[in-house]
Amino acid sequence: MRYLIVSDIHANWQALQAVLAAAKGQYDQILCCGDLVGYGADPNRVVDWARQEVTTVIRGNHDRASAFAEDLEWFTPVARTSTLWTRSTLTAPNRQWLQQLPRGPVAVGDFQLIHGSPRDEDEYVVSLEEFRSAFQNLTARIAFFGHTHLQCGCSWYGGRYIPQGPESRLDVRGEAAWLINPGAVGQPRDGDPRAAYALFDTTSAEVSLMRADYDINAARSAILDAGLPARLGDRLLAGS
Repeated sequence: MRYLIVSDIHANWQALQAVLAAAKGQYDQILCCGDLVGYGADPNRVVDWARQEVTTVIRGNHDRASAFAEDLEWFTPVARTSTLWTRSTLTAPNRQWLQQLPRGPVAVGDFQLIHGSPRDEDEYVVSLEEFRSAFQNLTARIAFFGHTHLQCGCSWYGGRYIPQGPESRLDVRGEAAWLINPGAVGQPRDGDPRAAYALFDTTSAEVSLMRADYDINAARSAILDAGLPARLGDRLLAGS
């Protein structure tokens, strides 16, 4: 089976379309590690697409915050503003669908989808210490996660941790455990503004961390036209 694995689309329709075009013909199913909405200007288009095209989706923190009337005090001001806007913009069917998304980890065959970390969907996994903690709570040998907007991977075997950077080719055969972040489709934060995604071929046991150019100015203009904070559009230009 060949999978296209995406995460953190964040209502960025232009970035999503670029990823689908770049990956065309290279996958059989699409999986998503959460955060379809938030920040961007096209939550309904992205959710409509996911409902029709994505085989398995787990919820992200922005999906949860946008679908339920939960407290937003822990969000940054721009995240809070965009979440309130998203709540007011989502159609009733799309809100209900987001409310029903499962919390990770969710198994897909013999690997898992996670949003934050294996023990907490809101927990960031960035530092080596955070990877160590995540591996201790991992219940599958291979897991894909999101939330950080940083494309990367890390393997663990025999007490040895080996980090992998963006645009890597990962051989996940053998006994090593893997935590792999496909990066953010809609709001990368690793200094590379291109949309990020992963391709996973279970037959060859290879994961390819990929990037795709997209029309960032169009995505930025959509954000401004929606009346969302300019910061949300400006950060797309820098990938930060």
